[in-house]
Amino acid sequence: MQKYQANEIEPKWQQAWAEHKVDRTDDEAVKPKYYALEQFPYPSGEGLHMGHVRVYSIGDVVARFKRMRGYEVLHPMGADAFGLPAENAAIKRGVDPGEWTRANMEKIKREQKLLGVSYDWDRYVGTCEPDYYRFTQWLFLLFYERGLAYRKKAAVNWCPTCSTVLANEQVENGLCWRCDSEVTKKELEQWFLRITEYADGLLEGLDRLPKWPERIKSMQRNWIGRSEGAMVDFFLPQLQTSISVFTTRPDTLYGSSYVVLAPEHPELKALIAGKPNEEQILSFVEEMKRATDIERTSGDNDKVGYDTGAVAVHPLTGAEIPVWVANYVLGDYGTGAVMGVPAHDERDYQFAHKYGLPIRQVIQPRTEEEIEGAYTASGTLINSGSFNGLDSDQAITAISEHLQEQGKGGPHTDYRLRDWLVSRQRYWGCPIPFVYCDACGTVPVPKEELPVMLPQDVVFDGKSNPLATSASFVETRCPSCNGKARRETDTMDTFMDSSWYFLRYTDPHNDQLPFDPAKANRWMGVDQYIGGIEHAVLHLLYSRFFMKVLYDAGMVGADEPFKSLLPQGMVNKDGAKMSKSKGNVVGPLEIIERYGADTARLFILFAAPPERDMEWSDAGVEGSYRFINRVWRMVEQHHSLFQGTRSHPVLTDKAAQSLHRLTHQSIKKVTDDIEERDQYNTAVSAIMELVNAIYLYPEEADRGTLADAIESTLLLLAPFVPHVTEEMWSRLGHTTSIHKESWPSFDPTALVQNEVELAVQVNGKVRSKVVVAKEASQEEIEKRVLADERVQAQVEHKTIRKVIVIPGKLVNIVAK
Repeated sequence: MQKYQANEIEPKWQQAWAEHKVDRTDDEAVKPKYYALEQFPYPSGEGLHMGHVRVYSIGDVVARFKRMRGYEVLHPMGADAFGLPAENAAIKRGVDPGEWTRANMEKIKREQKLLGVSYDWDRYVGTCEPDYYRFTQWLFLLFYERGLAYRKKAAVNWCPTCSTVLANEQVENGLCWRCDSEVTKKELEQWFLRITEYADGLLEGLDRLPKWPERIKSMQRNWIGRSEGAMVDFFLPQLQTSISVFTTRPDTLYGSSYVVLAPEHPELKALIAGKPNEEQILSFVEEMKRATDIERTSGDNDKVGYDTGAVAVHPLTGAEIPVWVANYVLGDYGTGAVMGVPAHDERDYQFAHKYGLPIRQVIQPRTEEEIEGAYTASGTLINSGSFNGLDSDQAITAISEHLQEQGKGGPHTDYRLRDWLVSRQRYWGCPIPFVYCDACGTVPVPKEELPVMLPQDVVFDGKSNPLATSASFVETRCPSCNGKARRETDTMDTFMDSSWYFLRYTDPHNDQLPFDPAKANRWMGVDQYIGGIEHAVLHLLYSRFFMKVLYDAGMVGADEPFKSLLPQGMVNKDGAKMSKSKGNVVGPLEIIERYGADTARLFILFAAPPERDMEWSDAGVEGSYRFINRVWRMVEQHHSLFQGTRSHPVLTDKAAQSLHRLTHQSIKKVTDDIEERDQYNTAVSAIMELVNAIYLYPEEADRGTLADAIESTLLLLAPFVPHVTEEMWSRLGHTTSIHKESWPSFDPTALVQNEVELAVQVNGKVRSKVVVAKEASQEEIEKRVLADERVQAQVEHKTIRKVIVIPGKLVNIVAK
C-alpha cells in the first residue's frame, strides 16, 4: 500500500492545474454563471495568516462545488495594494514602496497557490498598477462629471511637527504615530464624494438583500442613521442672519432656553469678536481641536461651555435666549448647532444644571410619574402656546408644518452619514486627477491623458506629503489653457480602490474602459462574497455606493454588488486573536510543510461554522491529517474494485441497502450544507460518518455498492481537499480531473428507510434496541420488543403494567 505523501502530491497537481488552466473562466460559456469572491488581501510583508487561509478555503469550496454543479464560475484574486504600510516601509527601511509592495504581492500569490485555491490567475489585478489606477482616476472623473465629487474646506488631523495631515488611523491616543507630537485640527481644502445623495437608496437597497446577515444590515442602517424631524431657524440679531438646528423632537421646541454652537461653528468667531471672554473662548476652541469626538460626546464626559454674550430669537415665542458654545456639540454632526432643551434632553439637562440655565418643562407624561432629571419620553404638550394639549406625535407634525408656514424651518430628514472625505496626504495611493491653474481654476485631467502616474523623485522624510516634494509631478501645464499649473498632491483613500475591483475582474485587460458593461452584466452581482466582519460598514457601504452611481450612469444593469454575504469569524489561539504581540501566531506555511495544504484546509473548515470565531487546536490539525490518511488507506485497500469492469450496486442484502442509503443521505446532506446553509463543518462531519460506514462494511456484502460509496466520498470531499482527492481519483483509473466531474446527485427513493431502530426502555432506563418495519403496528412492535432477550431478562418475575410506543423513536415498558 502506497503511503500518503502530501509534499509530493500537492506540487504535482498544482503544476498540472496551472499548465492545463483548469480554473480558467470562459466568458463565452453557455453555462449558468456563478461569481465567487473572497476579499482580496493587503500585501504586507508578513504574508498570509490563518484568517486568510480560512476565508480562501471557504471561497474555494464554494467555487469548486459550483463548477461541479454545472456552473461557469468566476473565481478571481488580486491585491489591495495601495496604503500606508508601504509608505511606512519607505520611511523606516529606505525602500521603494512599489518594489516593497510588488515583492509582497508575489509572496502572497505563491502562498495562495500552495493552498491549491482555484483562482483564475489570468484575471489577477493589483490596485497599485497603472493599468488599474488609471481607471480608478477615470471613475473619479465620472463622479466629478455627475456632480458627486467636490472640494471644500474641512477640519483634518494636523501634526505641527511633521507638517502633514494624518488619517484617523495615524492618530494614536491624540498623538502623531510618527513623532508623538500632539495632533490638532486644521482647516484644509479636501476632496469629497457625495455619498449622502444616495443615503435613501443605500437604506432601501438593504431590504433587497435577503442573503445578507441581519447584523451587517443593521450596522449599515445605524451608520447611515436616517432621522425624521424638523429644521429650526434661530435668528441672530448681532449678525443679522439665522442659524439652523436639526431636531427629532420639534414637540419640545417651546422648552428651548438656549442655543449651543460647536467650537467649530463658522459663525462663532464673528459672534464673540470684541466680547470680554473672546480670548478665553478662542483658547477653548483650540483645546477642543485636540480632543476626540468620542471624548467630547461621551455621556460621562463633563459638559463644558461658555456664554458667547450673543442672543438668538426663539422662532415661536420671539424671546431672546442666550447662545453658548460647548464641548458636547460637534461641528460635523447635524448643523453644528443644537437647541438646548434641558427639561427633555439628558445632556442639555446636565449642562443647564451646571451653568444655571432655565429648565422649562413642556411635555407632561401621559401617566402620573415622578420625574427626575430630563423627561425624554413622549407625552402631552404643556406651556407650548396654541399647541397645548396635543400629543407629542401630533405636535411633531403640527409644529414642523407651522415652522414651514412661518418660513422658519420645517420638516426635514437628517442623516448621520457624512460625505466621504477621500483626500489623503500620502504618496502610496491613487493620484487625484486634477490640476490647479491661476487662470482656469480647478481643472480635471482629460481621460485620454490618464493615468496620472506616481513619480519616483520623491522624498520620504516623514515630515511632509512626499508627492509635494516632486517638482516633476507638481509642476505641469493646464489641460485647458496650456498655462502653468500645479497638480493635486493628495492621493485617494484606499477604499476607492476596493470599491470597484470586483467589476474589474469581469474584464481585467480592457485598456479603453474600467470594464465592458456587457461583461460586467454577465457576471454581476457577486453570488457569494466572503470576508471579515471588520469591513461590514465602510468597504461594503462604499462598494454599494459605487455600484449605484455606475447604475445611474448606465454602466451596469444592477445597483447592488453582492447578492450574498458571508462574514467569517476570527481564528483564535489560547483564547485570543492570533497576533505577533501575543506570541500565538501559527503560520500557514509551517502547517503546509508538515501536514500539507489539504490538512490545513480541512481543519479550518471543520473546526467551527464559518461565521463564528474558531479556536486553533494542534490536536485538531492532527485529527484532520489522520482522517485524510484514513481516506487514503480506504481507497488503497479497495483499489482492485476499480480495475477492469466496475460492478453496479446490487441491493439484495441489508448491509448494501444500509450503505446505499447512507451514501445518498450523505450526498443530500453535504449538498444542502454547502448550497443552502454555508455549514462546511457539518458537511465534513457527514463525509466522516460515511467513511466510518465504509470501514465497517462487511467483506461478503455487495462490491458494487461499496465502489459507488467510495467514489461518492471522493467527489464529496473534492472541494474541501482538492489535491489528495485528485490523486486518489487518478489512482482509481480516471483520466479526467475530479474537479471536472459532475457533482453526485442523490436518489430520493434511496433515502426512504423501510426499517427503523427503536430504543427500548424498561422503567425509564434504556435496556435494548430493536429494528422493526417502518410501518409496523403497535401490536407488532410490542410483540417484537417482548421477544427481545435483553428485555425478557429485565422483566423476568415482574408484571408488565404498560407498554408505551412512541413511533419511530422508542418503546417504554413499565413493569413492577
